[in-house]
Amino acid sequence: MPVARELMRTLAALAEEEYSFLVVPGGGPMADLVREIFSCGILSQEAAHWMAILAMEQYAYFLADGTGARLTREIRRPLGTPKAEILLPYQAMQKDDFGLEHNWDYTSDSVAMLVASRLSALLIKATDVDGVILDGKVVEEVSSSSLLGFDSCIDQGTLSLLCGRLKESCVWVMNGTDPERFAMSLKTGKGGTVIKGQ
Repeated sequence: MPVARELMRTLAALAEEEYSFLVVPGGGPMADLVREIFSCGILSQEAAHWMAILAMEQYAYFLADGTGARLTREIRRPLGTPKAEILLPYQAMQKDDFGLEHNWDYTSDSVAMLVASRLSALLIKATDVDGVILDGKVVEEVSSSSLLGFDSCIDQGTLSLLCGRLKESCVWVMNGTDPERFAMSLKTGKGGTVIKGQ
């Protein structure tokens, strides 16, 4: 988790170079706990959904702490400086949840995809792999339909959205465990995998 904060510091520094970021946090270990409780059969799917969204909100506070990023309740492009903000998704989605299905196929990836679509912005997913790996190597580009039904670094809900109502969108998957390399990829447009809507 410390590397996630380092990545946030990198994004905050890039914001000073006229880049602009609205970060949609993952659920982190808090969402893992919700999944564990749900697997015991003592929690409804609806309750688990909103608890997982709350886990994302908790992780937002963790990411913002000491990194120079600002928290926001609004789904909008960052205003003023710094131009690196972290969305508080529970508060935002209580107003409008984009018609998101409430099941485990639709995780923080799907929330981020819907937020990016609302802003007509590119979704960049920072993860712990170099991209989508097919036949033992990272591919530069792949269609969302070819990944449906397979475990990958993106949730099935996002793939379904890219195959349906968001077929004009795409996701750029990059390794966020090396913030310096992540920043270089952002600047050069090279690295990772672009998952295209189909």
